[in-house]
Amino acid sequence: MKAFLYGVGLQLKLDIRSRTMLVTCYLVPLVFFFFMGGIFTSIDPAASRTLIASMSVFVITMSALIGLPPSLGEVYGGDVKKMFRANGVPVGLGVVTQFVSSFVHTFIVCLIVFAVAPPVFGAELPQNLPLYFCSLALLLCVTLAAGCVLGLLIKTQARQTMAAMIIFLPSIMLSGIMFPATMLPQFLQYAAYAFPATIGFGVMTAFQVWQLPVLAAQFVALCAAVAIILNIKARA
Repeated sequence: MKAFLYGVGLQLKLDIRSRTMLVTCYLVPLVFFFFMGGIFTSIDPAASRTLIASMSVFVITMSALIGLPPSLGEVYGGDVKKMFRANGVPVGLGVVTQFVSSFVHTFIVCLIVFAVAPPVFGAELPQNLPLYFCSLALLLCVTLAAGCVLGLLIKTQARQTMAAMIIFLPSIMLSGIMFPATMLPQFLQYAAYAFPATIGFGVMTAFQVWQLPVLAAQFVALCAAVAIILNIKARA
Protein backbone atom coordinates (compact mmCIF):
# COMPACT_ATOMS: atom_id res chain seq x y z
CA MET A 1 0.00 0.00 0.00
CA LYS A 2 2.87 2.37 0.82
CA ALA A 3 4.43 1.66 -2.56
CA PHE A 4 1.12 2.40 -4.30
CA LEU A 5 0.66 5.69 -2.42
CA TYR A 6 4.25 6.64 -3.19
CA GLY A 7 3.63 5.93 -6.88
CA VAL A 8 0.46 8.05 -6.91
CA GLY A 9 2.20 10.90 -5.08
CA LEU A 10 5.14 10.76 -7.49
CA GLN A 11 2.79 10.80 -10.49
CA LEU A 12 0.94 13.82 -9.08
CA LYS A 13 4.22 15.71 -8.85
CA LEU A 14 5.29 14.65 -12.34
CA ASP A 15 1.97 15.74 -13.82
CA ILE A 16 2.28 19.15 -12.20
CA ARG A 17 5.58 19.61 -14.06
CA SER A 18 4.19 18.16 -17.30
CA ARG A 19 3.49 20.78 -19.96
CA THR A 20 0.88 18.54 -21.57
CA MET A 21 -1.02 18.19 -18.30
CA LEU A 22 -0.65 21.89 -17.53
CA VAL A 23 -2.09 22.90 -20.91
CA THR A 24 -4.84 20.29 -21.31
CA CYS A 25 -5.97 20.05 -17.69
CA TYR A 26 -5.52 23.59 -16.39
CA LEU A 27 -4.68 26.27 -18.94
CA VAL A 28 -7.03 25.52 -21.87
CA PRO A 29 -10.09 24.50 -19.78
CA LEU A 30 -9.79 27.54 -17.50
CA VAL A 31 -9.24 29.94 -20.40
CA PHE A 32 -12.28 28.42 -22.14
CA PHE A 33 -14.27 28.77 -18.92
CA PHE A 34 -13.45 32.45 -18.36
CA PHE A 35 -13.89 33.30 -22.04
CA MET A 36 -17.03 31.31 -22.88
CA GLY A 37 -18.67 31.72 -19.48
CA GLY A 38 -19.20 35.41 -20.10
CA ILE A 39 -20.37 34.80 -23.66
CA PHE A 40 -22.88 32.12 -22.67
CA THR A 41 -24.46 34.18 -19.91
CA SER A 42 -24.57 37.39 -21.98
CA ILE A 43 -26.22 35.73 -24.99
CA ASP A 44 -28.61 33.61 -22.96
CA PRO A 45 -29.16 34.54 -19.30
CA ALA A 46 -30.80 31.13 -18.77
CA ALA A 47 -27.37 29.56 -19.37
CA SER A 48 -26.47 30.53 -15.80
CA ARG A 49 -28.55 27.55 -14.64
CA THR A 50 -26.32 25.01 -16.37
CA LEU A 51 -23.03 26.93 -16.67
CA ILE A 52 -21.24 25.04 -13.89
CA ALA A 53 -22.21 21.66 -15.31
CA SER A 54 -21.44 22.56 -18.93
CA MET A 55 -18.00 23.97 -18.11
CA SER A 56 -17.23 20.94 -15.90
CA VAL A 57 -18.11 18.59 -18.76
CA PHE A 58 -15.72 20.48 -21.03
CA VAL A 59 -12.95 20.33 -18.40
CA ILE A 60 -13.42 16.58 -17.94
CA THR A 61 -13.58 15.78 -21.65
CA MET A 62 -10.56 17.93 -22.49
CA SER A 63 -8.38 16.59 -19.69
CA ALA A 64 -9.29 12.92 -20.03
CA LEU A 65 -9.32 12.55 -23.82
CA ILE A 66 -6.64 15.04 -24.87
CA GLY A 67 -4.34 15.10 -21.85
CA LEU A 68 -4.25 11.52 -20.52
CA PRO A 69 -3.49 9.38 -23.64
CA PRO A 70 -0.08 10.97 -24.41
CA SER A 71 1.04 10.44 -20.81
CA LEU A 72 0.10 6.76 -20.97
CA GLY A 73 1.76 6.47 -24.36
CA GLU A 74 5.03 7.66 -22.84
CA VAL A 75 4.81 5.02 -20.09
CA TYR A 76 3.84 2.00 -22.17
CA GLY A 77 5.51 2.95 -25.41
CA GLY A 78 8.98 3.52 -24.01
CA ASP A 79 11.46 2.17 -21.51
CA VAL A 80 9.23 2.58 -18.45
CA LYS A 81 7.40 -0.66 -19.21
CA LYS A 82 10.74 -2.49 -19.34
CA MET A 83 11.63 -1.04 -15.94
CA PHE A 84 8.32 -2.34 -14.57
CA ARG A 85 9.16 -5.84 -15.75
CA ALA A 86 12.74 -5.73 -14.52
CA ASN A 87 11.66 -4.72 -11.01
CA GLY A 88 8.62 -6.99 -10.81
CA VAL A 89 6.16 -4.10 -10.80
CA PRO A 90 2.63 -4.97 -12.01
CA VAL A 91 2.16 -3.75 -15.56
CA GLY A 92 -1.11 -2.07 -14.60
CA LEU A 93 0.49 0.23 -12.02
CA GLY A 94 1.19 2.93 -14.61
CA VAL A 95 -2.47 3.06 -15.62
CA VAL A 96 -3.69 3.23 -12.04
CA THR A 97 -1.32 6.01 -10.99
CA GLN A 98 -2.05 8.02 -14.14
CA PHE A 99 -5.79 7.51 -13.61
CA VAL A 100 -5.70 8.67 -9.97
CA SER A 101 -3.42 11.61 -10.72
CA SER A 102 -5.57 12.80 -13.63
CA PHE A 103 -8.69 12.37 -11.51
CA VAL A 104 -7.27 14.58 -8.76
CA HIS A 105 -6.03 17.32 -11.10
CA THR A 106 -9.23 17.41 -13.16
CA PHE A 107 -11.45 17.38 -10.08
CA ILE A 108 -9.50 20.37 -8.72
CA VAL A 109 -10.26 22.33 -11.91
CA CYS A 110 -13.94 21.35 -11.65
CA LEU A 111 -13.96 22.68 -8.09
CA ILE A 112 -12.44 25.93 -9.33
CA VAL A 113 -15.27 26.21 -11.87
CA PHE A 114 -17.81 25.41 -9.15
CA ALA A 115 -16.42 28.10 -6.82
CA VAL A 116 -15.75 30.85 -9.38
CA ALA A 117 -18.79 30.63 -11.69
CA PRO A 118 -21.41 31.97 -9.20
CA PRO A 119 -19.61 35.18 -8.15
CA VAL A 120 -18.06 35.94 -11.57
CA PHE A 121 -20.85 34.93 -13.98
CA GLY A 122 -23.86 34.74 -11.69
CA ALA A 123 -24.18 30.99 -12.25
CA GLU A 124 -26.71 29.09 -10.19
CA LEU A 125 -25.54 26.26 -7.97
CA PRO A 126 -26.95 22.79 -8.72
CA GLN A 127 -30.12 22.08 -6.75
CA ASN A 128 -29.00 18.62 -5.68
CA LEU A 129 -25.35 18.89 -4.70
CA PRO A 130 -24.81 15.24 -3.63
CA LEU A 131 -26.21 13.97 -6.94
CA TYR A 132 -24.26 16.59 -8.86
CA PHE A 133 -20.90 15.61 -7.37
CA CYS A 134 -21.71 11.90 -7.62
CA SER A 135 -22.49 12.22 -11.34
CA LEU A 136 -19.46 14.49 -11.83
CA ALA A 137 -17.11 11.93 -10.27
CA LEU A 138 -18.66 9.07 -12.23
CA LEU A 139 -18.47 10.97 -15.52
CA LEU A 140 -14.83 11.76 -14.77
CA CYS A 141 -14.09 8.08 -14.12
CA VAL A 142 -15.79 6.97 -17.35
CA THR A 143 -14.04 9.58 -19.49
CA LEU A 144 -10.65 8.84 -17.93
CA ALA A 145 -11.19 5.14 -18.61
CA ALA A 146 -11.87 6.00 -22.26
CA GLY A 147 -8.66 8.03 -22.29
CA CYS A 148 -6.79 5.04 -20.87
CA VAL A 149 -8.06 2.85 -23.69
CA LEU A 150 -6.88 5.38 -26.28
CA GLY A 151 -3.49 5.75 -24.61
CA LEU A 152 -2.92 2.00 -24.45
CA LEU A 153 -4.22 1.10 -27.90
CA ILE A 154 -2.57 3.84 -29.95
CA LYS A 155 1.19 4.21 -29.77
CA THR A 156 2.03 7.48 -31.53
CA GLN A 157 0.96 10.83 -30.08
CA ALA A 158 -0.24 12.14 -33.46
CA ARG A 159 -2.66 9.24 -33.86
CA GLN A 160 -3.74 9.54 -30.23
CA THR A 161 -4.62 13.19 -30.78
CA MET A 162 -6.53 12.36 -33.96
CA ALA A 163 -8.52 9.57 -32.29
CA ALA A 164 -9.15 11.73 -29.23
CA MET A 165 -10.53 14.56 -31.37
CA ILE A 166 -12.90 12.14 -33.09
CA ILE A 167 -14.45 11.47 -29.67
CA PHE A 168 -13.88 14.91 -28.14
CA LEU A 169 -15.66 17.03 -30.77
CA PRO A 170 -18.94 15.03 -30.87
CA SER A 171 -18.89 14.85 -27.07
CA ILE A 172 -18.77 18.65 -26.88
CA MET A 173 -21.07 19.47 -29.77
CA LEU A 174 -23.79 16.87 -29.15
CA SER A 175 -23.91 16.81 -25.35
CA GLY A 176 -25.87 20.06 -25.00
CA ILE A 177 -23.20 22.13 -23.27
CA MET A 178 -22.73 24.50 -26.24
CA PHE A 179 -26.39 24.80 -27.25
CA PRO A 180 -29.61 22.95 -26.34
CA ALA A 181 -29.55 19.38 -27.64
CA THR A 182 -33.17 19.82 -28.76
CA MET A 183 -31.87 21.98 -31.62
CA LEU A 184 -30.18 18.93 -33.14
CA PRO A 185 -31.87 16.58 -35.63
CA GLN A 186 -33.57 13.73 -33.85
CA PHE A 187 -31.14 11.06 -35.03
CA LEU A 188 -28.23 13.09 -33.63
CA GLN A 189 -30.06 13.48 -30.32
CA TYR A 190 -30.19 9.69 -30.07
CA ALA A 191 -26.59 9.28 -31.29
CA ALA A 192 -25.40 11.69 -28.62
CA TYR A 193 -26.19 9.16 -25.90
CA ALA A 194 -23.29 7.04 -27.12
CA PHE A 195 -21.00 9.61 -25.47
CA PRO A 196 -20.65 9.72 -21.67
CA ALA A 197 -20.61 13.54 -21.75
CA THR A 198 -24.25 13.63 -22.88
CA ILE A 199 -25.40 11.29 -20.14
CA GLY A 200 -23.32 13.00 -17.46
CA PHE A 201 -24.56 16.45 -18.45
CA GLY A 202 -28.15 15.19 -18.34
CA VAL A 203 -27.71 13.86 -14.83
CA MET A 204 -25.96 17.00 -13.57
CA THR A 205 -28.57 19.39 -14.98
CA ALA A 206 -31.85 17.49 -15.24
CA PHE A 207 -31.04 15.08 -12.38
CA GLN A 208 -31.98 12.04 -14.42
CA VAL A 209 -30.90 9.53 -11.79
CA TRP A 210 -31.86 6.56 -13.96
CA GLN A 211 -28.90 7.37 -16.23
CA LEU A 212 -26.31 6.82 -13.49
CA PRO A 213 -26.35 3.02 -13.99
CA VAL A 214 -25.65 3.64 -17.70
CA LEU A 215 -22.53 5.59 -16.79
CA ALA A 216 -21.54 2.88 -14.33
CA ALA A 217 -21.98 0.20 -17.01
CA GLN A 218 -19.83 2.19 -19.44
CA PHE A 219 -17.14 2.48 -16.78
CA VAL A 220 -17.15 -1.26 -16.12
CA ALA A 221 -16.95 -2.03 -19.85
CA LEU A 222 -14.05 0.38 -20.36
CA CYS A 223 -12.21 -1.00 -17.32
CA ALA A 224 -12.61 -4.50 -18.77
CA ALA A 225 -11.16 -3.24 -22.06
CA VAL A 226 -8.20 -1.71 -20.21
CA ALA A 227 -7.60 -4.98 -18.34
CA ILE A 228 -7.64 -6.97 -21.60
CA ILE A 229 -5.20 -4.58 -23.28
CA LEU A 230 -2.86 -4.68 -20.28
CA ASN A 231 -2.96 -8.48 -20.26
CA ILE A 232 -1.97 -8.53 -23.91
CA LYS A 233 0.85 -6.05 -23.29
CA ALA A 234 2.09 -8.08 -20.33
CA ARG A 235 2.44 -11.15 -22.55
CA ALA A 236 4.03 -9.29 -25.46
